[in-house]
Amino acid sequence: MSKSAYKDHLGRPLVAVTGMGVVSSLGQGVKDNWTALTSGQSGIHPITRFPSEGLSTRICGTVDFIDIPAPNAVERSFAFARETTLEALAQAGISGDFGGPLFLAAPPIEPEWSARFELGDRVKPDQMTGNAYEQFLAVLRDKADPAFHEAVLFGSISERLADLFGTRGLPVTLSTACASGATAIQLGVEAIRQGRTERALSVATDGSVSAEALIRFSLLSALSTNNDPPEKASRPFTKDRDGFVIAEGSATLVLESLEAAVSRGARVLGIISGCGEKADDFHRTRSSPGGAPAIATIRAALEDAGLSADEVGYVNAHGTSTPENDKMEYLALSTVFGDRMADVPVSSNKSMIGHTLTAAGAIEAVFSLLTISNGILPPTINYDTPDPAIPLDVVPHVKRDASVTHVLSNSFGFGGQNACLVMSADPA
Repeated sequence: MSKSAYKDHLGRPLVAVTGMGVVSSLGQGVKDNWTALTSGQSGIHPITRFPSEGLSTRICGTVDFIDIPAPNAVERSFAFARETTLEALAQAGISGDFGGPLFLAAPPIEPEWSARFELGDRVKPDQMTGNAYEQFLAVLRDKADPAFHEAVLFGSISERLADLFGTRGLPVTLSTACASGATAIQLGVEAIRQGRTERALSVATDGSVSAEALIRFSLLSALSTNNDPPEKASRPFTKDRDGFVIAEGSATLVLESLEAAVSRGARVLGIISGCGEKADDFHRTRSSPGGAPAIATIRAALEDAGLSADEVGYVNAHGTSTPENDKMEYLALSTVFGDRMADVPVSSNKSMIGHTLTAAGAIEAVFSLLTISNGILPPTINYDTPDPAIPLDVVPHVKRDASVTHVLSNSFGFGGQNACLVMSADPA
């Protein structure tokens, strides 16, 4: 191949994906996840990690099949990331020290309630200030507790991954809400495009499902309360959608410049051809009603890829199943795609795996690349009552064979943090 074949429309290095790993409520590993996803299986189930009696939401998409010695959010998130990175590196054929930077999307971590209660038992009479947070800090100052500190230090996840896999430089830990996974990929892409490295490790993980997380999202009226049967709860783009299902998971992508990947004989799984990000300052949790930031994010990703909307063959939707987000995403897509919208298939993986929060953008990027390489569009399950205000082709119920060259994957997060990726077939 000529040198120009390794460059994009702006003369930047094309960024290839050479390894992928996934863990979700559907199972461990790319093969098992893809088989279950394209079969229309659901990983949503009743909560067993903590008592849920009396809660309005009693279902989740937790990952409960990986053995974790200390089952707190940090240890779960680390374990999921470790497993997906091992899988991705094996597929990429990379052993020994990775030798490139690590960009990790990890959830903000808070102490589990059980740990807080244990600390509460250590509060002395003179520390009873009436302010729970001040009492919390006073106890920690009074007696250092390294184990507790490690259990709530989410930055330690990337440090441990860096030590384990031999990444280069200080690892970057980021949290941009539900856009985090896509942001981790974007940072890896930018590092390669700028010539700072020939390879990067982009990882997104979330093992933070807890009673407090569930209650907080419930107070925001963000969670589905359709508890029975659990697998029917996530209903993106339907008239009776009532919220997302909280879930866990992880994904790892090995990114390399296409030239470096080809030169070492690596198998190219796809190209990250475009990245877009825009902020939305309308509200802490709600998207701008007009959808302008989401529209701008999609257009920025397409422009970055050097593509028009007409060249996109499939959209992996954010598709959370919340009333407002699904409506806003349709508005954004229909504005960008115009009259062609009815002919563009748009499906939501969250109908089966739930919303993996920090990990969502990376997991859905993996599924988008698998869509291209396998020529199969995953379905949107539970599409029993279509919303006439959202006339999308959601690939209802059953997978569909389709030849796709370019996929748009959307991630629209709380706090107005929006990121979109465009993934393309290997140009070779």
